[in-house]
Amino acid sequence: MTESIPSLRGELRYDEPLAKHTSWHVGGNARQVYKPADLQDLSVFLSTLPEKETIIWLGLGSNILIRSGGINGTVILTQGGLNELIAQDNGAVRVEAGVTCAKLAKFCAKTNLEKGAFFAGIPGTVGGALAMNAGAFGGETWEYVTAVETIDRQGNIQKKSREDFEIAYREVKRKENEWFVAGHFLFPLGDGEKANREIKALLKKRGETQPIGEFSCGSVFRNPPGDYAARLIESCGLKGKTIGGAVVSPKHANFIINKAGATAADIEQLIYLVQQTVKAETGVSLIKECHIIGDE
Repeated sequence: MTESIPSLRGELRYDEPLAKHTSWHVGGNARQVYKPADLQDLSVFLSTLPEKETIIWLGLGSNILIRSGGINGTVILTQGGLNELIAQDNGAVRVEAGVTCAKLAKFCAKTNLEKGAFFAGIPGTVGGALAMNAGAFGGETWEYVTAVETIDRQGNIQKKSREDFEIAYREVKRKENEWFVAGHFLFPLGDGEKANREIKALLKKRGETQPIGEFSCGSVFRNPPGDYAARLIESCGLKGKTIGGAVVSPKHANFIINKAGATAADIEQLIYLVQQTVKAETGVSLIKECHIIGDE
């Protein structure tokens, strides 16, 4: 069901199935979802919400598992509305949260910013990459961040410096009810043709080593210090392990695939089985890189 509110220019839907908005293709419905027309429209929309409203943000819907009970709240869809990507001077770029990381990588190659090529390996949007310091093939998002723009639940937009946040491996600590809506990056000038070659090489490597084209969330677990989650999972004989329609990818053990109509519960149970097995057999506690939300 779609509805519009006077003064808002975006698209508001009620009882929206979230499975079609997530890369695992599972999950229940949201009470309402909003696809803003642009950043200012988003600001107005947020200001209309009740103070205690649950707010969830989705870009490409990777890195998230939504349970079958769905979300009794509001889901913001960043793709399509928060899509500005503007080159500034000397390698500086402003990118809004709904821009895909793949698009940012191609833009960097086109504008001779070769260090941005690693974004081609991140299967999500810039908003998600900022929120979790996403990385791929040796590069991390916040290596190149100089400032960000945030929004709060009242719709107030602020520009903040990198120093305002505590940044770690796959984690960025920020205030509660504060979300990233744009990033300001600074990449060193380089060779665009080299960047294009790197992007092609990265995508080729992804295709050879990861289950591209299947329903997954990307990497399920963080790599522990000095090791790889995939190596540990494989060492426990878990490649191909199945619960319901969910399976640990035979191609890359740190991916769980919705192979045959899996439910969110199938996937969640398999995640915990992998954690418990790896802990019991290796002593290592794997930390989830994906977020599990929603009602059961």
